[in-house]
Amino acid sequence: MGNHGSNLDDILAEDMHHWYNKFMRESPSGLITLFELKAILGLKGMTENANSYVDQVFLTFDMDGDGYIDFVEYIAAISLMLKGEINQKLKWYFKLFDQDGNGKIDKEELETIFSAIQDITRNRDTDPEDMVAVMFEKIDVKGEGELTLEEFIEGARDHEDIMNMLKSLMDLTPVLIIIVEGRAG
Repeated sequence: MGNHGSNLDDILAEDMHHWYNKFMRESPSGLITLFELKAILGLKGMTENANSYVDQVFLTFDMDGDGYIDFVEYIAAISLMLKGEINQKLKWYFKLFDQDGNGKIDKEELETIFSAIQDITRNRDTDPEDMVAVMFEKIDVKGEGELTLEEFIEGARDHEDIMNMLKSLMDLTPVLIIIVEGRAG
């Protein structure tokens, strides 16, 4: 199939048949469970926060809530992350960040998610508390200590530095490379 490297355009250019074959190779049943997702991505020995984050990612990709990611959900998730409109991506981020499902994101939820992402990616360039402080300082204009979906989307769109921070933090390129090229080793 060739060497894809890290060029996401190449990943997107693959036809649906190849995506389907890759999906079925990883999950012959046609359904991916949470346990299988962690195995596919080689996630072992994670911190509690990192484990929670992966659980939350799974739940947001499991659009029908049946406990499995099927091929349609798999392609929809990859397509959203690679080609989705910025508003779609921000809505997905919000859903992922809103761990308790109350329709608002608070500082603790964001710090937990940002720490978990850093545990998985091993990228600790910026302290999660600092990232959250910057986001809330710029976006939480009412000073309520929580953000609604509308505040989150408007605030991220209005502040290029926050948008860049989110794009960098939520970059799924390494995950997609693992999915496309298979597990190392």
